[in-house]
Amino acid sequence: MKRIDDELIADLAERAALSPRRRQHLNLHADYSDPCQRLLNFLWHDSYIRPHRHSADPKPETLIALRGEMGCLTFDDDGRVLTRSRIAAGGDCTAIVIEPGEWHTIVALSETAALLEAKAGPFDPDAAKESAPWSVAEESAAAAVYLLSLQRLFD
Repeated sequence: MKRIDDELIADLAERAALSPRRRQHLNLHADYSDPCQRLLNFLWHDSYIRPHRHSADPKPETLIALRGEMGCLTFDDDGRVLTRSRIAAGGDCTAIVIEPGEWHTIVALSETAALLEAKAGPFDPDAAKESAPWSVAEESAAAAVYLLSLQRLFD
């Protein structure tokens, strides 16, 4: 049995704080061949996840808020926002399902946030995701400004 408790999430928070990407994931499945891929992802408010889609390995992904509040954005092929959804632990919407091929990103709206992600396996890291060509690269100097503009869509 694996416990997802305060101690585990606190450990992820510490590791995320030390990460240049300001987030940390933990696989709950044994390996990439498992038929169900499950992972925890902890985000600090300043963690930027570049908009992307899963078209080479098209499977829906379910995101469940465990701590904090997050915003999920979907986009059209030109980068225009199609939908904005808040998900929050204990809120009126605690989970979302991203359909295959949808351009999307997640932003932390609270200082910290943690989510559980589930997706059908097996997982092919070479086909994991396609970054949106119209979006800012994670390592770009403009990433922090772009992240803030995405977060402000939820004000």
